[in-house]
Amino acid sequence: MDSGQTDIIVAQATPPGKGGVGILRISGSSLENISKQLLNKLPSPRLAEYLPFLDENLETIDIGLAIYFPGPNSFTGEDVLELHGHGGQVIMDILLKRVITCGARLAEPGEFSYRAFMNDKMDLSQAEAVADLINSTTEAAARSAIRSLKGVFSDEITKLLEELIHARMYVESAIDFPEEEIDFLADAALMKKLEEVLANIQRVFNTAKQGYVLNEGMSVVIVGQPNAGKSSLLNRLAGFDAAIVTNIAGTTRDVLKESIHIDGMPLHIIDTAGLRDNADVVEQEGIKRAWKEIENADHILLIIDDVKGHSQKDDDILLQFPSHLPLTIIHNKIDVENKSPRLFVKHNRTEIFLSAKNNIGMDLLLDHLKSVMGYQGESEGLFISRRRHLDALERAKNSVETGFEQIKIHQAGELLAEDLRQAQLALNEITGDFDNEDLLGEIFSSFCIGK
Repeated sequence: MDSGQTDIIVAQATPPGKGGVGILRISGSSLENISKQLLNKLPSPRLAEYLPFLDENLETIDIGLAIYFPGPNSFTGEDVLELHGHGGQVIMDILLKRVITCGARLAEPGEFSYRAFMNDKMDLSQAEAVADLINSTTEAAARSAIRSLKGVFSDEITKLLEELIHARMYVESAIDFPEEEIDFLADAALMKKLEEVLANIQRVFNTAKQGYVLNEGMSVVIVGQPNAGKSSLLNRLAGFDAAIVTNIAGTTRDVLKESIHIDGMPLHIIDTAGLRDNADVVEQEGIKRAWKEIENADHILLIIDDVKGHSQKDDDILLQFPSHLPLTIIHNKIDVENKSPRLFVKHNRTEIFLSAKNNIGMDLLLDHLKSVMGYQGESEGLFISRRRHLDALERAKNSVETGFEQIKIHQAGELLAEDLRQAQLALNEITGDFDNEDLLGEIFSSFCIGK
C-alpha cells in the first residue's frame, strides 16, 4: 500500500445500507482543522459529545455523537475522529462528501489496519486477525480470531524467534571466535536446543493448522464411478437434498458445492461428475471440471459401490490422483447386503464401509473427517492462522532440520548458521518484524565471549 502516511483518510465503518446508526471514521496526523469545520470544535479526548455535523454553510447535515481519540492512543496510532450519525445511506454519503471537502480523502481497503501496523499498534498477524474476525462463520472461529488479535499467535512466534536467536548465538560464536577454548558446535546444549526448537515449531504448526481449518475450512472432493452414491453422500453430509439422486449413470454433470460445519469446523464438500470414459459431450465437460477440483482439494473421498465391489476401473481412477493428495476410500451401499459399518486402515489409507442413503456408518466418516481436519475437541487456546503462516512455519522447520543434519554429520557451523537465519526470516514473515541487528545485540548483552 503506497498511500502517504500524512494524508487524512475517511471511510464508513458500518455496512452500507439502512441502519439505526452509521459511523464514519477519520484518521490523520492532525484533525483539529477538519474537526472545527465539521463540528465547530475539537471534542474532548475519549468523551462522546452530542453535536451537529455541519456543511460548508454551517447548516446541520445530521446530529449525533462525535468521539475524538488523540494519537498515539488510538486504533491507527494517529488522531482518530468518529462521527456516529443516523444510519441512512443518503445521510452517510452526504457526510462522507463533506469530510472529503474538508481535506480528507477516501481510505483504501484495509488502510486503517495498515496504518495501525505501520505505527506499531499491531503486528501483521494481528492485522490479519481483524479481517478474520469480521469474516468468521462460527463462534469457535471468532473466538480464535480474538485470541490472534490479542497477540496469542504473535507471542508464540516471538518465543520461537527467541529460541532461534539463542541457538544462533552458539553457532555464530563458534564461527567468529574459533580461538575460544569452548567448542560450541560440539556442545550438547546446542543439540538439545535445536531439538527443543524443532519440537516447539511443530507444536505451534499443529495448533496453527487447526486454526487455519477453523478460518478457511477444508475442501473435500467426492469422486468415483457413476452411480456409486456420490450425490447421496453429499446430501447426507449437507443434511438436505442438494443433489439429484437417480439410478441413471451420469445424473451429476457439473460440480456441486456445499459448506457444512462439523463441531464448528468448516467443511467444503464438492460432488463431481462420475469419472468414466464413455461420457457424452456435456458429461465430459463435467468430468474435466471434476479433475480441476481434485487438483485443488485438501482431501479426496473415493466412493466405491460395495455391491459391485472394488473393480479395475476404481484402480484406474486411483492411479490418476496426484500422489500428494490425502485420500479416503468409502465403500457405499452396505445396506444392500446387510453388512456392518466399519473403518480400518490399509497401506496407510483409511477405508470406511457405510450406507449414505440409510445413514449407516456416517458417524465413522464424520469422526474421520474431524481427525483429518486436526480436530482436538477444545478450541480453547487456538488462534486463527492462514496458509502463508503454515507455509512460513513449515519452511522454518525444514531449515532447522537441514541445519541439524549438517551439524550432526559434517560439523558445518556456517551451513547451520545460514539455515537458522533462514528459519528466523521465515518466522518473521508471520509478524512482519525483522531487524538485522537483533542477533548482534543479543549476543553481546547476554553471552560472555570476550572474557
